[in-house]
Amino acid sequence: MLAYLQGESNGLRVLGIFQSGSQNIYMSLINVGEVLYITERKQGIRKAQEVLASIRQLPIELLPVDEQTIFAAAHIKANYTVSYADSFAIAAAQAVGGTLMTGDPEFGAVEELVSIEWLQKSADKP
Repeated sequence: MLAYLQGESNGLRVLGIFQSGSQNIYMSLINVGEVLYITERKQGIRKAQEVLASIRQLPIELLPVDEQTIFAAAHIKANYTVSYADSFAIAAAQAVGGTLMTGDPEFGAVEELVSIEWLQKSADKP
């Protein structure tokens, strides 16, 4: 999401997914919060509010965080070297049987848990 919102080259792949309309797209509310705090920290509250408005306009189903999701994310975090917020993205992908799209090499540690589509070239894959 950050690659898309920040206009990075990897964001073009994400844009293609949005435009295709051929796949369901999900995002955990925890990860929305992560995008917002990163944006606010770097660009201020007004930009974070704009980003939230943009996310709400995208064809994304925002997944609520219930006890089951918290327990799943905690289990992932306890056993893999990923951030707590990233553990929610992994848990969300598992819950919907989806593929997690990322350019973050930290996710290399969880390839056994979830299908990952790497946004960078395969030669750069962790």
